[in-house]
Amino acid sequence: MSELTQRTLDYYRQQQYQPGWFDLLSVMINGMLRNAGERESHAFLQQMGETLATRYPLGALQTVADLETQINAVLAQFNWGFVDLQPRESAIVISHMALPPGDGLMDARQWRQALGAVLLGLYARWLRDQGGNPAVSLVCEETESDATLNFRYQL
Repeated sequence: MSELTQRTLDYYRQQQYQPGWFDLLSVMINGMLRNAGERESHAFLQQMGETLATRYPLGALQTVADLETQINAVLAQFNWGFVDLQPRESAIVISHMALPPGDGLMDARQWRQALGAVLLGLYARWLRDQGGNPAVSLVCEETESDATLNFRYQL
């Protein structure tokens, strides 16, 4: 990645950081991880993502392109980055890019995993609401980038 590209990415990620709110979220996630453990914390965060999806429903959509557009409209309201949906033969891959940065005090991997849990709940609920089968799994996959997570909805 060129220095200019990195500076541009850093600028946009800085725009996502909201002092106070992200600090509080980081403190809460750190507290959950210390007190309840990773598995229980991620289950709770995933449930919170599902609840968020009910507050911001997408409505009935006809195409994957429509789904991508509507998801990005909601993410833009949150300043949470954007997605690129890639239909495959038996799967849909949701690449979530420009993840909000943490506060720098929390381990970056733990931060991404916590956001991944919230987004997993959010995307799973939206996909079910579009007629997706609840038995079909949605999994979060780490990437090489600190700013990207992939979610695989495997049929």
